Amino acid sequence: MAMFRSGILVLTSPLSLIPLRIAPVLAATAKIVEDILYVHLHPGLGLTGNCIQPNPVYIPANHEVSQLLTNLYAKGSHVCNHLDIRVVLSNVKNHTSTQQPFSSVQMLSEPPEVVVTDYKIPDLNQSNLVTQCLEKYTLGCYTCKPNLRAIFLPPSTDDTESISCSDREDSGLCENIPSYSDVVLGGTFDRLHSAHKILLSVSCLLTEERLLIGVAHGELLNGKVLKELIEPYQERVEKLRKFLLDVNPAVQYDLVPLSDPYGPAITDPKLNCIVVSDETQKGGEAVNRKRLENALQELAIHKTCLIKDVHHSADEEEKISSSTLRKRLLGTLLMPPKNNPRIASIPYVIGLTGCTGSGKTSVVQYLQQMGAATIDADHLAHESYRPGRAAYQKIIQKFGQDILLKDGTIDRNALGKRVFGDSEKLKSLTDIVWPETATLVKQKIADAGADGKAVCVMDAAVLLEAGWIDIVHEVWVLIMPEEEALRRIITRDKLSEEEAKKRLACQWSDVQRVQYANVVLCTQWEPQVTEKQIQKAWQLLQKRRPLC
Repeated sequence: MAMFRSGILVLTSPLSLIPLRIAPVLAATAKIVEDILYVHLHPGLGLTGNCIQPNPVYIPANHEVSQLLTNLYAKGSHVCNHLDIRVVLSNVKNHTSTQQPFSSVQMLSEPPEVVVTDYKIPDLNQSNLVTQCLEKYTLGCYTCKPNLRAIFLPPSTDDTESISCSDREDSGLCENIPSYSDVVLGGTFDRLHSAHKILLSVSCLLTEERLLIGVAHGELLNGKVLKELIEPYQERVEKLRKFLLDVNPAVQYDLVPLSDPYGPAITDPKLNCIVVSDETQKGGEAVNRKRLENALQELAIHKTCLIKDVHHSADEEEKISSSTLRKRLLGTLLMPPKNNPRIASIPYVIGLTGCTGSGKTSVVQYLQQMGAATIDADHLAHESYRPGRAAYQKIIQKFGQDILLKDGTIDRNALGKRVFGDSEKLKSLTDIVWPETATLVKQKIADAGADGKAVCVMDAAVLLEAGWIDIVHEVWVLIMPEEEALRRIITRDKLSEEEAKKRLACQWSDVQRVQYANVVLCTQWEPQVTEKQIQKAWQLLQKRRPLC
C-alpha cells in the first residue's frame, strides 16, 4: 500500500474500548503513514451514506481521557515508535471551558495527506458515500493536503462491545480532572518523545488559559548524560511549540529558557498548578517551599506516571527518557558524509578525533580488529620534527636550542610546557607541524590503499583544528565529560590538575567537534558498551561506503 508522510487517525470506538484496540489499530496505520500521525477522538461517530457532515463531539476532560492519552502514547512508542503521534485535544474540554470545539477549521503544522479510521462500514454497498462523508468530516475539522485520501482499517475481531464506562469498577474514571487558570512545568524536552507528550497533553487538559513551560538551557544542561547531543535550545522550543499548537491552539503557551531548577515557577503569582512526573515530584515540592519563602501561594501538584520503554536493553534505563535516546544515537550516522572528489574512494578514510583522554586508543584497537588500517596522526606529528625532517630546523629557530635533548632530538615535554597555555606560541608550533604532518598522513593513506585496505582510520586529536577534514571521508568524534577526561589525563600522563586543564583548554570543546561529526562515540561506560557502539558504527559503515 502507498505510504503517506502525514495522516490523521479518526478513532470512533468508545473511549473505554480504545486501550483494548489501539495496538493493532496503530500497527495497521503505521503501514499507511510513515512520519506524522494526528489522532482525533470521536466516539460513536456516524458516517451516513447521505453525506450529511457530522459535527465533532464534545468530550469532557475526565480521568478516563487522561489515562487514554497515557495508554495511546505508550502503545504508540511500542508498536510504531517511528511515528510522531499527536493526539488532538481541541474537542476535549475541562468543565470550566466555554469554548465550542472546532468553531473553525483547525490549522495543523503538517496537513494530513490521508485520513484513516477504525469506523466499521455497516453496508459495503455504501462504501463510496461513506468515504466521501469521512473526507468531508475531516476537512471540516482540519486543514489537509489537497486530494485527501480516506482509508478504512480492517474491522476489529474483539468481542468487547458491551464494555462501557458505567460497567467499569473504577467509576472515578468518569470524574472530571481539576482545571487551573495558569499551569507550569519544566524540562529539557530533548528529542520530544512519548513521555514528554503525555506530560504536555495532560498539562493542556488542566489548563484553562495559560501554560508556562520552562525549557532547560545553559548551565542547567551540564549534568545531563551526553549533553553534547542535546538539540539546540531554539530547535527544542520550535518542536514544542508546533506540538502544542497542533494539540490545542486555544491555550496560551509561554515557553521560556530555564537556567536554574526553579525559574519563574517561584516568582509568578498567577500560577496555581505545577505538573510533574514520578521522578520530578520532589522538584515540585521544592518549588512550593521557595514560593512560601517568597510569600506566594503554594501550587497544586499534578503528577503523571513514567512510561516503561519496552525496547530498552540491559544497559539502558527502563523508562522512556531523552538520555536513552541520545545513547542510541552513538554509533549511528548523525549527518550524511559530504562527497569529496579530491580524495580517492579507496581506502575509505575515517577521521577519528576527540579530546585528550576521550579513549581514542581503545577505539582504534577495536577498529583494527575489524580490519581497518590505522594511522596515528599524533605519532606522525612527532615524526615530523625529528632530526632531518623539514619541521626540525623551523622549530629550533622559533623556540631556541634549549628545547633539545643531548642526542639532538627535540624534548617534547619541554616543548609542550613552552606552548600549552600560550595561544600565540602554540599557533606558531602548529603552523610548522600541521602541514608537515598532513603530508605524512596522506602518504600513509596511499600506502594503505596500495596494501588493499578498504577502510583506513586516521586517529587525530587535532583533526578539526588542523583543517584535515578535507583528507577524510567521514568524521567520527569521541566525546567525554570533562571531569572524566581530566581524571584520565592526570592518571595517564602524571600531570597536575592545572596542567591537565591547560591541555584541554588548548583543544576544541566536544560541542564544537560534534557540529562536524558524522558519527559520535563515547567510552564513558564499560568496555562492552563501547564495543557495541563500534560494532554498530562499523556495520552501518559497510552499508554506505563505496564497494568499488
